[in-house]
Amino acid sequence: MSARGTCSLEGPRTAQNTATGAADVAAAAATAKTLSPVSHVKGKAFDRIAIIWLENTDYDTAKGDPNLAYFAQKGITLSNAFAVTHPSEPNYAAAISGDYFGMDNDNFNAFPSNISTVVDLLEARGISWGEYQEDMPYTGFEGMAYVNQQTGANDYVRKHNPAILYNSVTTNPTRLAHIKNLTTFATDLAANKLPQWMFITPNMTSDGHDTSVTTAGSWVRTFLDPLLTNPHFMQNTLVLITFDENHTYTIQNRILGILVGDAVPAHLAGTTDATYYNHYSEIATVEANWGLHTLGRWDVGANVYKFVADKVREQVRPWTGTPAFAEMFFNTSYPGLFNSKNASVPLPVPDTKACYAGRTVLPEIVRTWGSLVKRTVYDTGVEVPDGAHPPKGY
Repeated sequence: MSARGTCSLEGPRTAQNTATGAADVAAAAATAKTLSPVSHVKGKAFDRIAIIWLENTDYDTAKGDPNLAYFAQKGITLSNAFAVTHPSEPNYAAAISGDYFGMDNDNFNAFPSNISTVVDLLEARGISWGEYQEDMPYTGFEGMAYVNQQTGANDYVRKHNPAILYNSVTTNPTRLAHIKNLTTFATDLAANKLPQWMFITPNMTSDGHDTSVTTAGSWVRTFLDPLLTNPHFMQNTLVLITFDENHTYTIQNRILGILVGDAVPAHLAGTTDATYYNHYSEIATVEANWGLHTLGRWDVGANVYKFVADKVREQVRPWTGTPAFAEMFFNTSYPGLFNSKNASVPLPVPDTKACYAGRTVLPEIVRTWGSLVKRTVYDTGVEVPDGAHPPKGY
């Protein structure tokens, strides 16, 4: 692939599967390909991970919710976890690709096919994956939103669906078939066909976006609590409950995280982990657990959740770089191709030579980007940039 093709956006792509009319939805739902792949790849600390994101809540407010406190007593509270910017969509995007590429909006964004995600890492190891999106109208829907058909209220939104943002996923019909309505979760659970990696997004009411953390906490309690004793779900399973971003933009973008499930050691129930984490830690933890390659972006140096790091004999690290952590707010995005104010920066080149804790970059990424590695902005530290402190060279 040429340097020009690698660093610039691919040509415009017309998204398929966007119809929201009743007849169109019914027809699409009847013909949409839906897959429920199963695998049994042993991990070093867990064999399955379920990631549940809620919306827009400051750490102290989230910690005070009684239903979330209930889960905190059953697992590990991550008390020093942070989103990477505002608003929602760039955080969802970052959580599976290791960067948000300057995005500072909730637009209809689609990342070019030469940007890899955790999906590529999982598939390279034969690990099944899937997304469950509450009120998504049909499998593989790529549209901007789908409102409640009875009330007209916000329901499913594209900006809260990380995999659908990436052309490397949506141009592959098999991958698209893994992005499903949450109703299929119950079907897959009953059939013992849940994937090993899953991302679960409640709708705009259930996640607290258009309501409150009280509603979000209640939804999680209703959904998750029965699963914690279900043998089809609890198969050395780790569950992450967390938030996309905080609510108050004038303070550091700190978010609550809670780890529960039968993969959490019993002696850690009700404990707190004060290690510095961000959304890239979600990727790094999966990489460390299954011995995956990396994406060569901010995932490489991100801290792995400590109980997993202990299992794989990896050290967690504090923020020690410049600027000091107290100066980092993670409240604005640095420039990039998806920045509405400054899109003059080309796609950043992954550090294809990066090697941290024995993990190297996915060979496919090296083949695509390796000739340009001298232009990389990434490193293997835990420190990551924000809009006030952009990556080096920006």
